[in-house]
Amino acid sequence: MVLLCALAVLAPAVPAAAYSERSVGTPEQIAWVRRAAHRFLAGELAANGAEACAVLTAALRATMHGRTCEQRWDARLQKMRRERGVRVRLLGEQHAVTSARVVVHGNVASIELPSPLLREPTRFVWTENCWMLAG
Repeated sequence: MVLLCALAVLAPAVPAAAYSERSVGTPEQIAWVRRAAHRFLAGELAANGAEACAVLTAALRATMHGRTCEQRWDARLQKMRRERGVRVRLLGEQHAVTSARVVVHGNVASIELPSPLLREPTRFVWTENCWMLAG
């Protein structure tokens, strides 16, 4: 997991002009939160539970009732993908990430998207040396 987070730092950053002036935090923090949100949505769009789980906190990745995070997320994504308009909504969310307001306070960050990624508000925490989506 640490390797995945380290690779995220090396990924190309969103140009500074794309940052919302309303965001709070350093450009690096804001970019990292945006990359984590984008990665989560990319996993959902690809129906890839492992990719979506890679951005979740350890508590959310834990095996529950004998099912791994990937198994739970794959089942959730399979159900979601049958709903009308889900792909269009996810693409819209992914596009919104580049200009959404990001607020970083210490080791907690939020990103204001049209729909929450897990719960309202979409919240990330600094853990495992990267920003991880928290429930």
